[in-house]
Formats: sequence, structure tokens, C-alpha cells
Amino acid sequence: MAVTMHAKSDSEVTSIDASSPPRSPRRPLYYVQSPSQHDVEKMSYGSSPFGSPHHYHCSPIHHSRESSTSRFSASLKNPRHPAPWKRIQPRHEADDDDDDDDGDDQGSGNHVRFYVVCFVFSFVVLFTIFSLILWAASTPYKPEIFVKNMVFHSFNLQAGMDGTGVPTDMLTLNSTIKIFYRNPATFFGVHVTSTPLELHYYQLKVASGYMKKFYQSRKRERIIVAAVLGNQIPLYGGVPVLSGARDHLESVSVPLNLTFVMRSRAYVLGRLVKPKFYRRILCEVTLKGNRLGKPLNLTHSCIYK
Repeated sequence: MAVTMHAKSDSEVTSIDASSPPRSPRRPLYYVQSPSQHDVEKMSYGSSPFGSPHHYHCSPIHHSRESSTSRFSASLKNPRHPAPWKRIQPRHEADDDDDDDDGDDQGSGNHVRFYVVCFVFSFVVLFTIFSLILWAASTPYKPEIFVKNMVFHSFNLQAGMDGTGVPTDMLTLNSTIKIFYRNPATFFGVHVTSTPLELHYYQLKVASGYMKKFYQSRKRERIIVAAVLGNQIPLYGGVPVLSGARDHLESVSVPLNLTFVMRSRAYVLGRLVKPKFYRRILCEVTLKGNRLGKPLNLTHSCIYK
């Protein structure tokens, strides 16, 4: 029984060897993938005790290694076609280094610009706040102004002709005005100017004068004296109370209005912070022929706006 089985095995081995193709190192066995599941089952459950799966897999692996070795040696012999990774890798690393350097330089430049912009913006904001604080602190220190008195020194009315030859009464007037001015500010002085001081009989201007500009230091005061003059002013009958009063001027009484604007300007922080104080003054004064040379008190006769 044992001899029979051995003979059968020999015949099966012979049939397997005869059916299997002859091995050749040049066949593309190393390009073929692993055997399918059907072949593995055939190898595992075959009737030949000599056809082991280990023997079956050894040959393809051996040829695969030989083929890979031959291809590597061929690539070394033919340097015209180097591996793609050998050409790309160094350039890629160099580009990465350049990009990193450019990124660092650009980042540092952006940081510098950001700091400069922040510094400029902060300086402008702080300087603006400081200027507003100074301006707000200076506004309560308005100059103190009031007109003390006015003196009419001379008053004359005579017949004459204007520039076109029209005969009319001509008025000549000489007067002075005293103004009290005080700067109450504790940390800045002021520059003071004024518009022309004008005397009007309703809409008719009969005299005018100018006040010299001056500088008033902090917490100081002064008395300003300005001359208001009228020389050969044609009346054209515009002052009825003076018509025919050339012979008795001491008895005339002419109501007049004195108007002017005083402008005070302080330079707290150069020309950046310069508060301005305007005071418009309107005074009612009466010209009396019998009070020439005497001061007329205007303390309670003026309106300050």
C-alpha cells in the first residue's frame, strides 16, 4: 500500500514538473505580482510533498532582486538620465532657503513699518489731546475790558464845500477815549488789536480813531488812550440839531454812538494753539457844548458782546 502511494506521488511530481514552464532568468517573472488565491490554495493543498510554497516564492523574489540590481547598475552606467529626485531635491532646498530668507526680510520690514506707523499715530493723538487741553484751559481767561470815559476837547461847526463843490456845514471834532484792559491769564500773554473806533450820528459817521496794537503779559492790566477825530466832515443837513447852531454851540447836545471791536489773541503753543477773544463794544455818548474838556463817565453806558 505504501509502495503504491509513493509511485503515485512520483507520477504526480512528474506531471507537475512537466506541466510547469521551464525557468529562465530573462522571463519577466519579477514583473508579475504575487500569485492569486487560487494558486496559493493549489500549492497548499497539492498532492506532491515536494512542491512546497516556499520553493515557489523563492524564485520570483530572487529574479526581482536581480532585475532591480541590474536596473540600478544600468542607471549608474548611463548618467545622462539621472533620477528625477536627484535633480529636483537640491533646487527645492535652495528655493526653500531663499523663500525663508525673503520671508524673514519681508516680515522684519513689515514690523518696522508697523512700529513707525504706530509711533506717528500715537504722537499725533497725544499732541492733539495736549493741544485741546491747553485750548480748553485758556478759554476761561477772557480779557477784562470796559470803557472808562470819553473827553471832547474841541467842537467846531462852519460853512464849507465838499470835494465836489457842494456847499454844506463842515464839522470838526477832537476827542479821546480811555479803555481799561486786563489779562487775567496765568500762563500766557495776549496780543491786542482793535477795529477803528467810530462815532456815528445814526448812520452818519462824524469821527473815527485807531488804537495801537500792544502785547499784554499775563496777569497785567493797563489803561489805553485812543484819539477819535473828525476833520471837516460834511453834514449835508444830516444832523438837524446842528443846523443853524454855529453861533451857540455851547448849548447844543448831540447823541452819538461809539462802536469798535477789540481782538485779543494768545499764542499758548506757538501758532498751533492760539485762542482768540473778541469783544464788541457799543457805547452811547452825548456831545454837549458846555462840557468840552470834561470826561464823560461811560462805565454804565456801554454794551459788551
